[in-house]
Order: sequence, then C-alpha cells, then structure tokens
Amino acid sequence: MHTGAIDPPGITWLRVSPKYVTVRLVEWAFANLIVVALMSLPLVFVLLGWWEWPPLWLAIAVPAFMLLLALWRLVLIPRQVRAIGYAERDDDLLVRTGIFYQRTMVVPYGRMQYVDIGVGPVERGLGLCTLKLHTASAGTNAQIPGLPAAEGARLREQLSARGEARLAGL
Repeated sequence: MHTGAIDPPGITWLRVSPKYVTVRLVEWAFANLIVVALMSLPLVFVLLGWWEWPPLWLAIAVPAFMLLLALWRLVLIPRQVRAIGYAERDDDLLVRTGIFYQRTMVVPYGRMQYVDIGVGPVERGLGLCTLKLHTASAGTNAQIPGLPAAEGARLREQLSARGEARLAGL
C-alpha cells in the first residue's frame, strides 16, 4: 500500500531485478545459520549434561524464538525486494524502500559528488550490482541494490552526466 506522502503523484517506479531476492536469501541464510547455531549451544550443553543452567525450557525457547524470527524475516524478503524502486526526474532521482517503514529519498543531481557501483560475489554470479549515490551530506547517501549490471552502468553514466551538467549550471 502506497501513501501520498511517500509516493509523489505521477511517478512511475522502476523496480530492481527479481534476482535480488536470491542475493538477500543467501545473506539471510548465512547470518541466520550462525545466529541460530550460537543460540542453540546452551541447549546442546544442557542436553549433554555439561551445564545445569539455563533450565531446559529456556534453552529450547531461545533458539526456537530466534528460528521463528528468522523464518518471519525470510517471508518478508520477496516483499522487501519488490518495494525497492527508483525514478529519474528532470532535476533529481527518487529512491524508494521499505514495506513497514517506507522511505523515499530525493537526491538532486546537482548535489551528487560521485556515483559508485559495488558488486558482491553473489551479485556478480547473478549479473547484478548495487549503485551508490554519494552527496556532500552523509545523511542523503542513497543506494539502489539489485540492478542488472547493464542498467547499473547506464544509470551511473546518466547520473554522472546529469550531476556534472547541474554543477556547471550553478
């Protein structure tokens, strides 16, 4: 559900690649495997008789809760990826993220200092990249993850050219 405060009227959002779901799933699996394994150690130690505390119910409850939380985050990943969007306007770039806490950033072309592209190992394997926009203010740095590599390169060149044109016009 989109709101008028977040979505300016007349904007057609361009979405990131659906392949970005795979990147997020790999990140999710790696992080949650470690967390659930660490949280399960007290349970293992209690079952082996090495520890008397925590009580068995608590040793079971903590990793079970972490597992449920991890599964909830897993369910949200596809929706979070679908919520990422960007739109090029005449004077600025809009970047939209979030499903619960929605955010739309407006990055004026004239304020961009440089545009950077980053590629992690999973992104590289899927032909994706993350475009990072850097401005003078640290609070307005924005990024667009999950772009196809060709679109990322096109957008980097387009944004750089627009930024230089705006700076020259000042």
